[in-house]
Order: sequence, then structure tokens, then C-alpha cells
Amino acid sequence: MSSVTSSRSRLGFGLIGPRRGRHTVSFDELATLAVPVGDDGTVIGVDAEGRPAVLGVNRPTPYEITLIGGLWTAQVLALRAAATGARIAVETGRSQAWTALAQAAGGGQPCISLHDVGRVPPQGASAGSPVVVVRDCGMRPPRGRVVAGPWQSVVTLLPYLSPVAPRLMEKSALVGVQRVSPDEAAQIGRIMNLPAAETQALSTLADGVTLWCTDRDRQFVMTQATDAESGLLGSARRMD
Repeated sequence: MSSVTSSRSRLGFGLIGPRRGRHTVSFDELATLAVPVGDDGTVIGVDAEGRPAVLGVNRPTPYEITLIGGLWTAQVLALRAAATGARIAVETGRSQAWTALAQAAGGGQPCISLHDVGRVPPQGASAGSPVVVVRDCGMRPPRGRVVAGPWQSVVTLLPYLSPVAPRLMEKSALVGVQRVSPDEAAQIGRIMNLPAAETQALSTLADGVTLWCTDRDRQFVMTQATDAESGLLGSARRMD
């Protein structure tokens, strides 16, 4: 072995590469590398500061969501949940409103299935195959045969504050509210224990804006469609 080869090689590690400065940052600079996402899950829009708002729908424990709002927002949520690997089962009395979405989603794979009201079969949800059941059953959805469970979340869409809404809101882990009438806003404010300013804002929200509430936190979120979503669903709207 020549002296050149001996000086340029190390046993098991190959040739020594060129010398460059190390890519390091100081402790004080680490904060500048932070990614503004609060959790794993589905990006449902941006908050008031323009940071991504993320909803974790795939969970090992039962998770129920009530959305008092428009079909457009529910369909965007379904599309984005499907993009994270969840299977979407839609229980609906207006299948024609979901057919184009079901056909376009998944790149040819059947990731969104449509079912008549009360006809959703067991989904067999698991950690490797989570499920989101979207219940689009009108103002008075009947009690569902398929309920929330491990790796199976249920999203109930209500177009307005119906008589069954208080019960659904109280048992839900997350409640979303889009633009409603002032009277409905006052009722929702009492049910969700909202501050006066947020209660009054509910009757003036722009299309695509949702107030998402848990028992500990509240956040206004603007859902902005991608080009593909706009081409399939149109622009954001509260009314259908």
C-alpha cells in the first residue's frame, strides 16, 4: 500500500472527505428554528397570527367533534383527514353533495365511503387504519349506530343550532362554530361559557372562519382552501 493511500484512508470509514466548518447554532438561536405547529394531525387553517392550526383527529381514545357550520368546512376537514391516512365514512342524507368528493379523494383509492343515514357498518378502526365518521344528517341527527372509539373519531355537522345541539356540544371534546344568528350566538355563548366579545363575534364571522372550542381553550381559525380543494369544492362558504 502506498504512503498516499495509507494517509488518506481509515479502516471501515472510507476516504476522509474535505474539511468544512460545522453547522452549529448557539443555544439562544435554537428558538428561531421552531416550527409553528402545535400538534400532530390535520392542518385545518391558520390562527389570528397566521400560524398553522392543527386538529389531531386520529387518537387512541374516543373523540367526538360537533361542527355548527357549513358543508364546505366539513368537506375540507374530511379531505385533509383522508390525506393523513384516515379512512372517512360519511353518513348523509344528501349523498349527491358528497359524490364528487368521494370520487376525487385518494387518487383512485376508496378512502371516502358514503352511507345512508343509520346504515354505517362497523369500520374496524385501528392504529394502522384510523377512521373518521362524518355525520351529515341534518338538524336532528339520530343516534348513530357507529360511535366514537379507539382510533375512530366522529364529526357531527349541524347547519344551525338545533334542539339536539346542546346535548351534542356538551358531550363533544371539541366544538366548532361558524357564523350564526345573534340569538344562536347568545345561546352558544351560554352553553360554551364564552366571553362576551367572542359570543358577539359569532354572528359576524367571515366565510371559512370557525371558532374551535374545548373545555380549556378557544381559537378562531381561518380555513383557506388549496387550489385543488377550490377546484373541487369551490370557495369557502357558510351556506349551502
